[in-house]
Order: sequence, then C-alpha cells, then structure tokens
Amino acid sequence: MTELTYREAVRQAHKDALNADERVFLMGEDVGQYGGCYAVSKGLLEEFGPERIRDTPLSESGFTGAGIGAALGGMRPIVEIMTVNFSLLALDQILNNAATIRHMSGGQFNVPLVIRMATGAGRQLAAQHSHSLEGWYAHIPGLKVLTPATIDDAYGMLGAALADPDPVLIFENVMLYNRPGILEARVADIASAAVRRPGKDITLITYGGSLWKTLEAAETLAAEGIDAEVIDLRVLRPLDNAAILASVAKTRRAVVIDEGWRSGSLAAEVSARIMEGAFWELDAPVGRVCTAEVPIPYPKHLEDAALPQAPVIVAAAKSAIG
Repeated sequence: MTELTYREAVRQAHKDALNADERVFLMGEDVGQYGGCYAVSKGLLEEFGPERIRDTPLSESGFTGAGIGAALGGMRPIVEIMTVNFSLLALDQILNNAATIRHMSGGQFNVPLVIRMATGAGRQLAAQHSHSLEGWYAHIPGLKVLTPATIDDAYGMLGAALADPDPVLIFENVMLYNRPGILEARVADIASAAVRRPGKDITLITYGGSLWKTLEAAETLAAEGIDAEVIDLRVLRPLDNAAILASVAKTRRAVVIDEGWRSGSLAAEVSARIMEGAFWELDAPVGRVCTAEVPIPYPKHLEDAALPQAPVIVAAAKSAIG
C-alpha cells in the first residue's frame, strides 16, 4: 500500500502504462515542458522524451483528431484536454469520429483512444473553466465515460481504459487532485458502480468530486440516526442499473447528487431509471441535488453557493425521509 495524492496516482498510472507498452504516449497542451496544467505529467518529459510526451498546439480538434488517427494506426494514445469546457472544441472529433468509426466500419476498425480532462468547479476559475459536462458525454453511444473519485480508481482506471478497444473518456474533478489517500488496488473495475458506505434508510447516488461531500453528508445523517447508503457510480456510460436498483429496493428512498445542471442532467437520467425499474419499491419521490442553473461564478462565496454542498445533501435526504 502506498500513500499519495490523487494527482500522484494519475501520474504513476501514466508512468506504469508508458513503461509497460511502447505504443502508449501522452499528448496535449502543456503536458511536456510545463508538466501539465494540474501537474499530472510533471517529470514525464524528462523520463520518457518528446516522442512519447508531446506538447500540442492550442487546437483541441486538431490534436484529438491526431489521437484518433494514432489509435487507428495501432498506437495507444492518451489525449489530455486541459479542461472539460475546452473539449467542446473537439466535440466533432469525439462524437462524429471516435464514437462512430467502429459502427460505421461494420466492426472493422476500433479506436482504442483514452481522453482525459479536468472537470468541475471550486477553484475560482470562472465560467469558461469550471463546468461539469461529463453527463453530456454519457449521452453518446460508442463512448465509455469514467469518473474516478478515489486514489485506487485514479490509478487503476487509466490502465483499464488503455486496454479497452474503444474510446474511453476519463473525467478528473479538479478538487480531487490534492486529495491524499492510500493506493491499495492497482486494477480498477470500469464496468460497475461501488457501494462506498452501506446503509438501510436512504440511497445517496453520486460520482466524482461530489462523492466526498456525499460521504460527509452521510456522516452527519448518521449522527442524527439516519443510515445512508452511498453509491459511487464511477462509470457514467454504461450506467450500472443493477447496483442502483438493488440499493433503492433495500432503502426505498433515493437522492441523486450531480455537479451538472439539473435540467437534462445525469441526475435526471438516474432518477428516470429508478422510476422505470423500482417505482413500486419507493416510499418517496427521488430527490436531486445539482449545481445551480447559472454559469459558474468567479467569487468564492457564489461559487460555493452554486455547487452541491453537504448541508444541502443532508436537507434533501431528510426531505425524502419525511
């Protein structure tokens, strides 16, 4: 077992992948000499050289397209997009090429591409660098969408994604990079949700940066005699329906916590699946705690007010219990 930060776990995953397979390389803005916008790739250029740690121009569509081409050519590229907001500049490549080539070629071609990007708010980076758009990408068939929240998943999901024959997007919440922890498992499950806290009174369903706020809320609820089960979705596409429905069948109440906006959100999709698959098990309507429907503000107090926070999660859980 090794103690390290989330950032260091992602960096170590890169080092191990680069050492294990000469086809693996990293490309993106400032990943080389600067060491990455969030210092994930710090030191990798010196260790692996410019052929495998490639700084790119400021052209998300261009270098994401190059990554798709490299994957089609037999390489195992890791494309880092600095922040999820900038990924919209590469959406044509991701949606119309990476996600569709296997289907449109009748299964003749695969795109074993990994795209990593920072997501979420909390660092006062304002409205063009702070949104949570992973739910948008979970809408797209042909992609696998991962949201590691723990040290083990931060490390293990990269290797599992590189082994996948199809495109995988990994969303790393910016508030997790400095989070310390113990690396225990070096292999991650990229198909299933995880029960992070068992409970019997209500199910709290979340992912990514909101996991730790939800666990904090669960501890507050426990002090008041409410035993909350916390489900970490981990994989947004494909969603683990079985884990969600099994938990709700046990607790009979659910609240979904999602850093995306409420309208058209992943939380709405999870809520709909619970209604379709566990309606007769419910003792209360499914609750949702989402980001306020505004561009993320710059001032710290307004940014905090816009995001899901533990006290709001506690209030939503109490409301569901009645």
